Amino acid sequence: MSVTRLTSLIRRSGRIAEQAPQAPALFPGAGIFGGSIQVRFINAGGCNDCAQEVASAFGPVYDVERYGVRLVASPRHADVLLICGSVTRNMIEPLRRTVVATPTPRFVVAVGDCAITGGVFADGYGVAGPVSDFVHVDLVVPGTPPEPAAIVEALRRMTGR
Repeated sequence: MSVTRLTSLIRRSGRIAEQAPQAPALFPGAGIFGGSIQVRFINAGGCNDCAQEVASAFGPVYDVERYGVRLVASPRHADVLLICGSVTRNMIEPLRRTVVATPTPRFVVAVGDCAITGGVFADGYGVAGPVSDFVHVDLVVPGTPPEPAAIVEALRRMTGR
């Protein structure tokens, strides 16, 4: 197909994209971010199922970035900490240090049942407990693992978009 033909087809059909769903209610206190947040993802010691769903939420299908959510590599640049997995004994201190390194105001989102309650790993040898036992959790996304759409919905509550 030639470029001219492709251009004429695009002109005739116009823009075809589904409308974004209605914006969810803004999480209390998240208005300070002005509709854009920087997220630091932390896997505190899970089976990586939730991590794969978080990756899907930031991928091209769910594309949470279109709602003003961006992944960052450093907690010093983050507004929101997205934590999944049960906290292992070796992750207690790094998790606390990461929270301290994140500037205030900050929000912590626990993703998945393992992060919320300990899940199937609750009585495991190296597991210290759920995320809320070590840091304050503001928002939870339940599921084993939660769908990417649920993760996107939670992050949209932080941006209001």
